[in-house]
Amino acid sequence: MRILIVGAGGHGQVVADILLRMKDRGGQSFPVGFLDDAEALHGNHLLGLRVFGEVARRKAIAYDALIIAIGDNLVRQRWYRELSDQGEKFTNAHHPGAILAPDVGVGLGSMISAGVIVNTGARVGYNVILNTGCSIDHHCQIGNHAHVAPGARLGGNVVIAEGALIGMGAIVLPGCSVGAWSRVSAGAVVNHDVPEGVTAVGAPARVITKHSRSGSK
Repeated sequence: MRILIVGAGGHGQVVADILLRMKDRGGQSFPVGFLDDAEALHGNHLLGLRVFGEVARRKAIAYDALIIAIGDNLVRQRWYRELSDQGEKFTNAHHPGAILAPDVGVGLGSMISAGVIVNTGARVGYNVILNTGCSIDHHCQIGNHAHVAPGARLGGNVVIAEGALIGMGAIVLPGCSVGAWSRVSAGAVVNHDVPEGVTAVGAPARVITKHSRSGSK
């Protein structure tokens, strides 16, 4: 399967590296290059892969599926919806160094980085980022377009709703939930439910701001 990566920034290059590692391990999928609307990147080569040009140019390239490699959850969601509406197919990037229990379900368009652990009974939505070295314990639910940042730790039966961001090194204790499009800051410890549309910081985590940012059309 020939894969085009939407986004050629740092996150896009991480996704490219994951796909290259998959190919090295005998996988049938491989990256053919990047798409990015930033004109300054066009024609560059990153990890040996060309930045072909803006996303609209993809029809001139031979490929079988896309993966959206953009760290911002709302932007990633917008592209996923727009490209889905245009009939595009998506695939996953799953680093060979990640460990997933056999019964874990992962939606299309998701990225699972090196060192990630996902335990039994967990469900991961589509267009999700599970970033480097994070751990997802048993029976967690990760909503569509969410991002669990490097080194974050989720206890058992945690629910992360659509579009939520769990910051680097944050901890969500067992049974807690984080609402849709909320942000848990780096290093925070969530010991109670976090409502939707807020930013929570500290240990224990406390809400400091509410915001209107959401994934609604």
